[in-house]
Amino acid sequence: MRANRTLEIGTGLFVLLGFAALLFLTTQLPASGLKLGGAKEGYHVTAEFDNIGDLKVGSPVTMSGVNVGEVTGIRFDPKIYKAVVGMRIDSQYNQIPDDSYASIQTQGLLGGKYIGLSPGGSDTYLKNGSNIDQTQSAIVLENLINKLFASSVGKGGDNQAQGSDNQPKAEPKK
Repeated sequence: MRANRTLEIGTGLFVLLGFAALLFLTTQLPASGLKLGGAKEGYHVTAEFDNIGDLKVGSPVTMSGVNVGEVTGIRFDPKIYKAVVGMRIDSQYNQIPDDSYASIQTQGLLGGKYIGLSPGGSDTYLKNGSNIDQTQSAIVLENLINKLFASSVGKGGDNQAQGSDNQPKAEPKK
């Protein structure tokens, strides 16, 4: 009877710990959509990319590893055939040169995407409504693997074909 009661208490504690961990994780994940606190102030800028990979609304915008804003919107422009990404930059970062460079980067090897800003050298700064002209699209891992696989298969087939033609031929006996 005593062992049964201990097992029930242990199971209850385990379930409570699981719910606490789940609650903690939902408040920590930026892609969860759960926003604590009010909307932050800042200015909005856009950038056009050929490929955004799996960039999502709410992804961070960083500069030198410091979070300076977030992605606020993603849309496709059918006139220029590019993805247009809207970003909100926190108002305290109001001296980012207007010739800065925006690139889509990956957190770790298989992590989520975010936008990294590299400063330019201009004396004028980004302001509300600015467009970042210099961009680098996301590197899609699947595309790289496909290119690597295609090139290795192509080379392997060529080597085998050359190998069969280049083998020394036995001379006829006299």
